[in-house]
Amino acid sequence: MVAKTMEQGAHIDIIGLMSGTSLDGLDICFTRFTQKDGKWQYQIIQAESISYPSEIKEKLASAQLMDARTFAHFHCDYGLHLGVCVREFMEKHQLRPHYIASHGHSIFHQPHIRFAFQIGSGAGIAAESGVDTVCDFRTTDVALYGQGAPLVPIGDRHLFGSYDYCLNIGGFSNISSEQNGKRSAYDISPVNYVLNHYTRSIGKEYDPDGEMARSGNISPELLKELNNLDFYNKTGPKSLGREWVEEVVIPMVDSYPITLQDKLATFCEHAAYQISLNVKGGKVLVTGGGAFNKYLQERMRALAPHCTFHIPDAQTINFKEALVFAFLGALYVSGLPNCLSSVTGARYDCIGGAMYRGKPV
Repeated sequence: MVAKTMEQGAHIDIIGLMSGTSLDGLDICFTRFTQKDGKWQYQIIQAESISYPSEIKEKLASAQLMDARTFAHFHCDYGLHLGVCVREFMEKHQLRPHYIASHGHSIFHQPHIRFAFQIGSGAGIAAESGVDTVCDFRTTDVALYGQGAPLVPIGDRHLFGSYDYCLNIGGFSNISSEQNGKRSAYDISPVNYVLNHYTRSIGKEYDPDGEMARSGNISPELLKELNNLDFYNKTGPKSLGREWVEEVVIPMVDSYPITLQDKLATFCEHAAYQISLNVKGGKVLVTGGGAFNKYLQERMRALAPHCTFHIPDAQTINFKEALVFAFLGALYVSGLPNCLSSVTGARYDCIGGAMYRGKPV
């Protein structure tokens, strides 16, 4: 029904929800999607970031350690919390979306055993907001032997196709580009998940402008060991999860008796170097929280002088992922594939997601 009205030039209004592994908070993005001459267009009408209450933030950071009953209960509670946040956002800005599309918060991501879980009950979101909600975008792709990530590249193709590369720097960096008529995309390396882990150890949520990293010294030995990690030798669809960082990367960094500033400097250099290896030239769109890290951006430009890195407006930087998950919701309700097998390695393109009704039938 929606696909038919879209062909007639109507629009779909969707609120996209994004919660990243860096635990910065909940991004809410109200977007209007239209199709013109077979091409998708978008307009961000309202967007806002909401910090998590300390109790929820602490539970998100440790959810992987919960027993089954506690985990299932928190999954429900967190979904209800998201629904309340959306309802208050709608009331504040007097908005009436057709749908909500929620990424959830990644707790488990182990596609090699066909397992992924994004916490945040869609039923709770729909019940508290009163809006039909699409969520759980990754699990069908994982069941089809895909990585379940990254999912943003289909938005890169349709909404940001004028760039040679779309680079997002959040908890992890990931990149997408068009290769021989197919979208190629993968995770590059951890970034803010590691950097913020160390700044939180001294009571800071992040390193503003990368100034602490700038004041440190790069450890050549640690940098070499990081760059030699097996993940970087893999080709084809590949993705990263919290588990690998906590089991491999952070213990490696902690094994070096260097200052916090030196750890930050070294890891920024590592992240910039890995990015430089994955951009061959042309225009690169940079979004995500890492776009605000001036030191990291300087190192990227120094290591990849063959590229033009474009930093867009703050709204696009902050809300691109929430925008794209809203777009995944638009594709879902239009009956169109929203997971690209060329990106994830799944058996075929699929329509990922599950719908929970928030309105009376």
